Amino acid sequence: MALAAGARMYGAQIYNPAPVTGLAPTADGKWDVQTPHGTIRANRIVNTAGFWAREVGQMIGFDHPTIPVHHQYVVTATVPEVKALKKELAVIRDLESSYYLRQERDGLLFGPYEKMEKMVLQDSWVTDGVPPGFGKELFESDLDRIMEHVEMAMEMIPVLKNADIINIVSGPITYTPDLLPMVGPHQGAHNYWTAIGFGYGIIHAGGIGKFLSDWMINGEPPYDLIECDPNRYGKWTDVLFMCAKARESYGFNNVVGYPKEERFAGRPTCRTSGVYELLKDKASMGFHAGWEQPHWFYKPGDDVEYKPSFRRTNWFKPVGRECKLVMEKVGIIDLTPFGKFIVKGKDSLKLLDRLFANNMPKVGQTNISHMLTPTGRVFAEVTITQLTPGEFLLITGSGSELHDLRWIETEAVNGSYDVDISNVTEDMGVLGIAGPNSRKVLQKMTDTDMSDAGFKFLQCKSIQLAGIPLRAIRISYTGELGWELYIDQKNMAAVYQAMMEAGKGEGIDNFGTYAMSSLRLEKGFRGWGAEMNCDTNPLEAGLDYFIKLNKPADFIGKAALQEIKAKGLKRKLSYITVDTDDIDPEGNETIW
Repeated sequence: MALAAGARMYGAQIYNPAPVTGLAPTADGKWDVQTPHGTIRANRIVNTAGFWAREVGQMIGFDHPTIPVHHQYVVTATVPEVKALKKELAVIRDLESSYYLRQERDGLLFGPYEKMEKMVLQDSWVTDGVPPGFGKELFESDLDRIMEHVEMAMEMIPVLKNADIINIVSGPITYTPDLLPMVGPHQGAHNYWTAIGFGYGIIHAGGIGKFLSDWMINGEPPYDLIECDPNRYGKWTDVLFMCAKARESYGFNNVVGYPKEERFAGRPTCRTSGVYELLKDKASMGFHAGWEQPHWFYKPGDDVEYKPSFRRTNWFKPVGRECKLVMEKVGIIDLTPFGKFIVKGKDSLKLLDRLFANNMPKVGQTNISHMLTPTGRVFAEVTITQLTPGEFLLITGSGSELHDLRWIETEAVNGSYDVDISNVTEDMGVLGIAGPNSRKVLQKMTDTDMSDAGFKFLQCKSIQLAGIPLRAIRISYTGELGWELYIDQKNMAAVYQAMMEAGKGEGIDNFGTYAMSSLRLEKGFRGWGAEMNCDTNPLEAGLDYFIKLNKPADFIGKAALQEIKAKGLKRKLSYITVDTDDIDPEGNETIW
């Protein structure tokens, strides 16, 4: 009520109750919101419907991956020791016993998180919708389900043993597959935003309201919050996956999170590459935007178990072996999870010149380009190839697929550009081949001249390998000689097997994303989400080469970046070497 009162002070109009019965986009990009109070015309809409968020999304074709979970907490009567305290008890969070505890008046309140096999989903609301008229009702409590946590809490806080329980509350909270909320504009519907899936409730309200309002007013997020981007999910997020992950996330609510952590429930999804079946038993697979992608590969004698740790663990030496492979011989990597878009049409060049700070490549050429925010921060890094006049292939990281596509589509609509934008991510497989022997392997398989003079760096050609047509780009994130091969998914396994056969004499083998990350860092290549994001500008990140402030087009962020350059930088990205034994930096550590 306090938040509502504050909103009214600043001009907000609140209708309550006001169930939304329909949503209709208008020709000018606005929305007609149908309610019992009549139709309300809105410049943009924000789905903040909580348990009903999925139903509201379905009105315009979205199946938002949110599901209600039964959460229980226990409230005690007055506890003399608590009443005697001079100041409020600090909130306790016991990770090993999986519960939180805080003071509630003169008593205590504690809420356990059961293991995934014991917790309860209200999955009927997913299939049948929230019951009409549901408001502040609660579910029937089940003390037996949380009893082991109650007993552990009593051991940690002995006064609980003698406390009288006056209430066991069991109510719904909304979960997404990874527990984090979905906050921001949604790809696929212009001016449609979400603020849903908050597993911890109203405590987020003030901060999220400020975050979204700043974004709407200024045209960009006030700071990077990519972990909560609603566009991290796609059509691959089906009900079975959502339920499996919600169980897992609830059960893991209080576990220690490790670097490079993997969670395995609900996998694999429908997103598997054309070589997944060939590789799945040879590698430790990682989860990337629904895709399964090899992190590192096993050899006889390797410890193949999943062993997360803050120290160097069982993958460290195998990854070193793969780095050496790529540096001295030749390796193959599955890069299919890349986001891939085709942009074409009369205004394609004009649109991309507006979106990107680099000049657009000529036909048959490739470059690295960056989309900036209005204040000159790095919104995305994209590899761009002009395939034919006015037809461009855009490649971005797996986690940025719909994040970047939404930004591109929004500018296309706002600027009334005559373009066709297609997401071809799932149609196109990608194999990377890298290392000093990579040219020899490919030359055995094609009549195309693969020499340095015949196939220059950042050049793109349509070629055949072992009789299979594909598109080859001479580029490699490893920093070694290499190519990325873009292939129809159905032909991917055949190309992979042919390369492995052709490369036997050259020492060919597989490598994974851990090795690629290590190699690119050694080369000094930046990565979006690590060395640059919406909290940094490209000059700070050392991307000056890719930023063409003198190009004629008025790209987004150009004026802001010119001002930043004129004032001078206050910080600059640096690469350092850290001497350590078995504890390696993972990123975002403070340097003392």
